[in-house]
Amino acid sequence: MARDSQAALIALNRFGFGARGGASGDLINAASDPRGFVKAELARPNGVLLEAPGLQSTPQLGQAVFAYQDQVKQAREAAKAAAPAETPAQPPADQKPALRRNLSLNAAAEITGQMADAKPADAPVRPETMQPNAAPPAAKPAPQPLNVIQKTFRAEVLARLQRATLVDCGLTERLVVFWSNHFCISASKGELARIWAGAFEREAIRPHVLGRFADMLRAVEQHPAMLFFLDNQQSLGPDSRAGQNRKRGLNENLAREIMELHTLGVGGGYTQGDVTSLARIITGWTFAGRQGQLGVPGSFVFNVNAHQPGPQVLLGKTYEATGLAQGEAALADLARHPSTANFIATKFVRHFVADDPPPALVARLRDVFVRTDGDLKAMATTLVDSDEAWRAPLTKLRSPYDFLVASGRLLARVPDDPGVYLNSLNLLGQPLWSPPGPNGFPDTSAAWAAPEGIKLRLDIAAQIGARLGNNIDPLDLLEFAAADAASIETRRTIERAESRPQALALLLMSPEMQRR
Repeated sequence: MARDSQAALIALNRFGFGARGGASGDLINAASDPRGFVKAELARPNGVLLEAPGLQSTPQLGQAVFAYQDQVKQAREAAKAAAPAETPAQPPADQKPALRRNLSLNAAAEITGQMADAKPADAPVRPETMQPNAAPPAAKPAPQPLNVIQKTFRAEVLARLQRATLVDCGLTERLVVFWSNHFCISASKGELARIWAGAFEREAIRPHVLGRFADMLRAVEQHPAMLFFLDNQQSLGPDSRAGQNRKRGLNENLAREIMELHTLGVGGGYTQGDVTSLARIITGWTFAGRQGQLGVPGSFVFNVNAHQPGPQVLLGKTYEATGLAQGEAALADLARHPSTANFIATKFVRHFVADDPPPALVARLRDVFVRTDGDLKAMATTLVDSDEAWRAPLTKLRSPYDFLVASGRLLARVPDDPGVYLNSLNLLGQPLWSPPGPNGFPDTSAAWAAPEGIKLRLDIAAQIGARLGNNIDPLDLLEFAAADAASIETRRTIERAESRPQALALLLMSPEMQRR
């Protein structure tokens, strides 16, 4: 087949993370058979799984957190017992006392536990919008040893980054990113969410990105990280034994997001009554705590004493009182609902092709989703085989994560320090595994195209250029990235740069590197 550099650029940028530099030959391989190059990863389902030395299961990590919290508590109590009693000094009569945060002991302990030993690179960010945070810290704190939570988080981040940097095309890794954002949690929620963020993706997302949507949905909603993130462990059936004893009731957070964000979508045909019904159905879905009374600490369990008894009506269908199976049956039906098929197909096409998804392509993927009972590999294959996905211009702006990974791939640099990426992602407004809400990070160009965000990308590109540019020929990198698919404007801009560092920065900011 004739080599096609433009199709190769689409294959690598639209469906993957861009070409790797060095001797990879990605652009040449993609040009020979663009669609085959992309689909090759779909034939290796086990290649999506991520295993690395030191990465542990969710129950193991949960027990590590509980043990760490016990150690912190014991150390705090020992320090308090050893501290001599002191009479607080009184301020002079003409001086107002300094304002203090009025923290309860429990609140102070929670904040201390969550932030202990955190490096600036890993400090969670809670942006109200996707605007980047360009304000520099007032002072750089002295480095401190990492606790088990930070060590785990950084190890998970590094494993993910290395996989994305090393894969041939990156389609399956892009699928992981898509589904992880669709079923997002936030590591900023607390210690358990932070240490579980990577395990959640490894256990609930990766095994199913080329499987069935219904299986992923069940794995996600039963994962302790999701239950913790959306507070389902606090939800008690009002008529359950626990609900009667504790005088507490439903928490509808998880049920609402399952219907609004995970399956049917806004306008998907459900009512507030359906949300309440689903919340009743999934009462008792929780995880075992530190005492292990219900199971292995940190593992998913069904607490029958917290489950709302009796049948429930959801979307006009009655679900009999079958305990755990009642909720699993409800999820299976939500996964097969026509509104879910349309919602997922629309998001899928928007992510990969265009902010305004071509209606015909959405309809085709929706039909495949319905016909195959939510076969996600079949849906991805249909997308890659569609002409629309290859005809649409490369106009979508890469997210900060995509941009940083693409840059690392082109420079043939395998990440060895996750802090470099975490700092940049925080700066650009996309802190890893920490979206500002349960709807995840936005998936449109407008979300990342604000002038301040582009300026910060340029600053990062300039820093990379200053560090590496003198030892790299940017024109050679342009050949790896796009070859003769590169525009004349991009080529001339790089040629006219005043120095190699400047030329590398301009290459990283070119449309060939910023658009997909």
